[in-house]
Amino acid sequence: MTDETRVEWREWGPDAFAEARAADKPILLSLSATWCEDCHEMDAETYAEPRIAANLNDGFVPIRVNVDRQPRIRERYNMGGFPSTVFLAPDGHPITGATFIGPDGMRQVIDRVREVWEKKGADAGRLPRALRGDLPPAGEVSPQIESHLAGQLEVAFDEAHGGWGDAAKFPLPRTVEFALKRDRSRALRSLDAIRDGLYDPVEGGFFRYADDAAWSKPNREKTLESNAALLRAFANGYRYSGEDAYLDPAAGTADFLVDSLWTGTGFAGSMGPAAGTDYYLLGEEGRDNAPGPRTDLTVYAGGNALAADALLVLAGLTDDERAREFGSRALARVAEDLVDDGVVTHFRSGGDAGEELLLEDQARVVAAACRARQVLGDESVAGEPLLELAAGVADAAIGELFDEGSFLDGPASGEALLSSPLRPLDGNVEMANALLDLAALTGEGRYRDVAQETVAAFAGAWDRIGVQVAAYGTAAARVLRDPLLVELNDGVGSDLHRAALRVADHEALVVPEADVADLADGTARVSTGETTVEATTPEELMEAVSSATPDA
Repeated sequence: MTDETRVEWREWGPDAFAEARAADKPILLSLSATWCEDCHEMDAETYAEPRIAANLNDGFVPIRVNVDRQPRIRERYNMGGFPSTVFLAPDGHPITGATFIGPDGMRQVIDRVREVWEKKGADAGRLPRALRGDLPPAGEVSPQIESHLAGQLEVAFDEAHGGWGDAAKFPLPRTVEFALKRDRSRALRSLDAIRDGLYDPVEGGFFRYADDAAWSKPNREKTLESNAALLRAFANGYRYSGEDAYLDPAAGTADFLVDSLWTGTGFAGSMGPAAGTDYYLLGEEGRDNAPGPRTDLTVYAGGNALAADALLVLAGLTDDERAREFGSRALARVAEDLVDDGVVTHFRSGGDAGEELLLEDQARVVAAACRARQVLGDESVAGEPLLELAAGVADAAIGELFDEGSFLDGPASGEALLSSPLRPLDGNVEMANALLDLAALTGEGRYRDVAQETVAAFAGAWDRIGVQVAAYGTAAARVLRDPLLVELNDGVGSDLHRAALRVADHEALVVPEADVADLADGTARVSTGETTVEATTPEELMEAVSSATPDA
């Protein structure tokens, strides 16, 4: 990402910060990404301008960070989008920052930062409030959490255009999944808007977001994470509606992942527009002669686990063998190359290795292994049974990241703000939901206990949580209710197993090849706490599930 600039970028690390301290210079931190069109534009327009580059090289220590490879830096220094342009004191505390800055704006910012630095020096930086070590406000997990967030689905909904919010539109796939059980009409209307505004009908897959409220100005970047999450949301939309309007984008996105992002061993991290062309607006004929898109070929643990989860949901709902195969292969790649004794490494590429024990990676591997157990049965991956893989990764996260009732986003160590603890709500929610899956599938109550404590750690601020983290309502509801569990004394792929994957809602758990002593062969048991109903045919199973979920 540096070939278009004249700036002498350093890598994030102790050497760069030591240089800033020794030279008594502020730091320019540039957060960028391979897929980020605005990042490349800023490189070409701002950082390639000779006088600006000379000023930055002489008066600052410039550091460039790839936000996909270093997500803990991204979370601590993100200025609200990418690129993020952050000026720091040598201790890593921010002085000021913005997102995209053009040449004229950069000249002004450089002058302002120099003035502040001359007056205050190292005292110019400030530690962000979120990193001061305060614990989140804990409270009781109560039904009002789910009710509040269900109400937010209506309050924040854009009745004119679909989706939530009134400015730039992000698809919020986990919010859609929360809404599918609680406000299905708005959930499906949002999926309609996302499909019409962000889905690429030529090559499949979804653009990352729209620059306007009407979904009419899609940003032309495609990331593995957003496509995997949307694939799962659309597959679940099909689960509830039975309509091809939701199945077709899910299947098309699965094809995009395999055809465009599969590297031979795993899924690449992203695909951005080609340099200097409106690639995604050219149409099919124009694309044949267009330069290739920028693709980050890095196989990230969390993104591949999320893709495995989504592909296996689609396979379970449709018997899509290609989705089943590549979902299994992606999970196997993560388990074989990126998990060691429960510790997940963010990536390995060309001799480089990412950070270990990132909360998001750990949570997604647990969730994907639990999903695979439901769809693929009692299989092994990398020589380890699926639930043992999930339990090992969960145990490592609990042992190393669970602190005073909630999870840190990673080990609180490293340069600058990396040594400050961060307890992200979305990451904690993701882990809580994964642990609830694992508890139901294994019968290990300790995972449920940790999930409940994690949800309670944020419950004191339930009324301030918005629709963007509606999945917190999912976790809170699941903590308060016994899970809907469908256990099958029947093989993977049987009519009963296939029916269970289709009729159970997306927050239920399905266990084929269950080890239940008193369950007859070819029988399913549907349970919610103390209530159990048995079934031997798909029709009986549908009735049993319906009776167990009267509000669904």
